[in-house]
Amino acid sequence: MREGSRGGGSSWPGFTAALPPGPAGASFPRRGRYKGRGRERSSVLSSGRRRPPPPRAMRPLLPLLLLLLGPLALAQPREPLPAGAQCLEHECFAVFWESRPFSGASEVCQRAGGHLMTVRSTVAEEAIALLVQNRPGRLWLGLSLSPTLSCTEPGLQLRGFRWVTGDRSTDYTNWAPSGKRCGQRCVTVSRELRWEERRCEEPADGFLCQYSYGGSCPRLAAPHGPAVTYRTPFGARGTEFLALPPLSLALVPELGLELRCEDSEGAGPRWAREAPGAWPCGLAGGGCAGTCAEERGGARCSCPEGALLAADGRGCRSPCEGAQCQHHCVVAGDSFVCMCAVGYRLAADGISCEDIDDCAAEPGPCEQECVNTQGGFECRCHRGWRMEDGRCQRLPACWEAPCEHFCEELPHGYRCSCQPGYAVDPLNATRCVLFCNTTTCPPVCDATGCYCPEGFMLDEEISLCKDVDECDSNYCEFNCTNTPGSFQCRCPSGFHLLGIDCVRILGGGDGEEEFSGDSEPGSPTAVPSRAPPKAEGLHPAALVGIAAGALLSLLALLAAGFHLARKRCGSQGSGDYKYSGPQEKELGLQPVPAAQKP
Repeated sequence: MREGSRGGGSSWPGFTAALPPGPAGASFPRRGRYKGRGRERSSVLSSGRRRPPPPRAMRPLLPLLLLLLGPLALAQPREPLPAGAQCLEHECFAVFWESRPFSGASEVCQRAGGHLMTVRSTVAEEAIALLVQNRPGRLWLGLSLSPTLSCTEPGLQLRGFRWVTGDRSTDYTNWAPSGKRCGQRCVTVSRELRWEERRCEEPADGFLCQYSYGGSCPRLAAPHGPAVTYRTPFGARGTEFLALPPLSLALVPELGLELRCEDSEGAGPRWAREAPGAWPCGLAGGGCAGTCAEERGGARCSCPEGALLAADGRGCRSPCEGAQCQHHCVVAGDSFVCMCAVGYRLAADGISCEDIDDCAAEPGPCEQECVNTQGGFECRCHRGWRMEDGRCQRLPACWEAPCEHFCEELPHGYRCSCQPGYAVDPLNATRCVLFCNTTTCPPVCDATGCYCPEGFMLDEEISLCKDVDECDSNYCEFNCTNTPGSFQCRCPSGFHLLGIDCVRILGGGDGEEEFSGDSEPGSPTAVPSRAPPKAEGLHPAALVGIAAGALLSLLALLAAGFHLARKRCGSQGSGDYKYSGPQEKELGLQPVPAAQKP
């Protein structure tokens, strides 16, 4: 009973037709004898061309040349020929009844482009049965013991052996019963199809070779035509092959034909010959890719509409084959026309394609901006607009507004606003600064500390920002009104406010102590000089008054400086912005440089 699992099917369609019934190798004569007329073999070269006869002057010398070259020719090693072979679509198997050791048998297979046979399924097993044809003897298979082992391992599927292809995959084994063996590192198969371990250096009765191909040529169809003899590239010959590998020859002596199985681009292997044109239509349709017709001058191939006859006179090709069209080629009768993709037009040379500037069309394809690209175009929108559903839609004014806190849409723009406790910076309408319109307000605190608005000082005991009364520090020259976070200076009649100083209006007023209604809030203007006016034209009493006023101003400045020093030490919230009164509440905070404060 056979061991192992069987896979790959139990039959090989058409394989039994490869070898006719009768004695083994009846259709594959051994030792290279050609089954046919001897003069036909001597007149046909392996390349498919007939050997030309020797010149008349050389004919008397031929016996002498053969006598001299005969021993030399006998000294050349003879390449063994298979006693039988059969091919499928992608593989061929051949049997050689030559007594050789494992290494010698492997070399013969390799020189012909193959390797010792691997038997991975019942399909390969049936191939062996057909090739052996019940002949006694043992044949080498492509199995050898792994170099890392010295003895077999009966518990393993391949018993520690591996295929000559370097792998151990298989769906089939058929070992003869045996235990663990050492020194027997190769495998043979008998006519009973049993696998047996043998010493690799001992010669076997023969060997099996396997050849793999990418495709094959079919048997030449000639139901009532002449006989065809085939010869494979690994030396097998016969008339009953079902498939032939590339480089195989088909010999038709009655027609004087020698065809070769050649690989053709895209169509796979097909029968061909060096001479162009069709051969007789009764043999495989004359080799025509289209139709074959017998005419008075011989057979002729023709192709279907839209195709042209190839250079060999048998194949068919598209008119676009070899066309130089940059984009597309379209068949037009027996010729072709080049066409371009959308967005391109055909150039003057008829094969190149050049870009069409879509943006130059009238009217333009875009609503606002158009950018041409290779083979197309791109529509874009102006700043302040965005593309929505293929149309440019205007963005809200606040879409790109740089407001620090909030943005309010207006009919013709936007306006920035601030969170509670902040007011718009009068120097930058997009920024917000701390703001308080009462005498006390809570501070704003973060990880670095607590802060008060300008004009306020932090009272740490109660954690409140308290308004600084600048009027107590005599900031104003005459009249001072304190406001939350700021103050207001007013001047008597005949004076006008310049910064925080009152400047006499030339030609006006008599010095009455009525304060003018013209007043200015503290502003970031420079503090005017406290130097007394020039003495020219001044009354001596005025000079005394000015001196007294200067002394009082100096004392006020000293007191204010002391007061400010205490305020700055107590809080970091005091600064240069002071709120100027009710009329400025909507404007937020206004800066007053520290240099102006006396």
